Amino acid sequence: MSIAGMVVVVTGGATGIGLACARRFAKNGAKVVIADTDEAAAKSASDTIRENGGDVIFVNCDVGERLDVHNLIAAALDNYQRIDALVNNASIRVRSDFLSLKEEDFDEVIRINLKGAFLTAQAIAKQMIEQIEKSDGLSGGATPYSIVNISSINAVVAAPEEASFSVSQGGVNQLTKVMALSLAPSGIRVNAVGPGSVMTEYMKTELSSSEARNRVLSRTPLGRIGDPDEIASIAQFLISEDSSYMTGQTLYADGGRLVLNDNLAAQK
Repeated sequence: MSIAGMVVVVTGGATGIGLACARRFAKNGAKVVIADTDEAAAKSASDTIRENGGDVIFVNCDVGERLDVHNLIAAALDNYQRIDALVNNASIRVRSDFLSLKEEDFDEVIRINLKGAFLTAQAIAKQMIEQIEKSDGLSGGATPYSIVNISSINAVVAAPEEASFSVSQGGVNQLTKVMALSLAPSGIRVNAVGPGSVMTEYMKTELSSSEARNRVLSRTPLGRIGDPDEIASIAQFLISEDSSYMTGQTLYADGGRLVLNDNLAAQK
């Protein structure tokens, strides 16, 4: 599952799953471009990766702004001359009951999570196609170009206080399928990862009490919270040649949650 020498852009790469991806990719020889708006966290992450021998740059980028995405690609090309893979990870969440959800909060979640994924993937796909054309139509040699969208099981299940996030993730899953079909003739693969409960900073706030932790664990057959690096390992698989015949797929890493029959579980 070698990704050595690949240039990989990771949006939302300063914390959580994005950071786990950036660290893993750099450790395995990839050149990483961290795109994020959290400058302090991104600089800290970049310094740590470099201290461990990794090759990384940070670009301040709001993925919902087309100009920021343009500047992200320009910075990647200035430093590394090409882009081989994208991990579309940037996302935000606003917790609110459906009837209380503010229009501006709904709009902002969609702007970052769905529009941001679209803008970044479209722009980087165009760059990949340009690279393919310059190489006489060869799609990157042994390792094909690849885009991985980080979705969520919330694209499939729903919660009344997660309306905007659930809608955005459902959109990301459909975007993944549309992109996969559109870009397949160019040899660019597009897949997604749908995590369940993973120990990000957001999840830590969610597990503020033993009651909350027990509730999360009760819906997770494996009986534990996932680690961000477990999601990063799947993302690495999807950008590597080991998944060279996969496109348009969403892989769910949720500890068994989606196959759980809650009614039967409650009877035990």
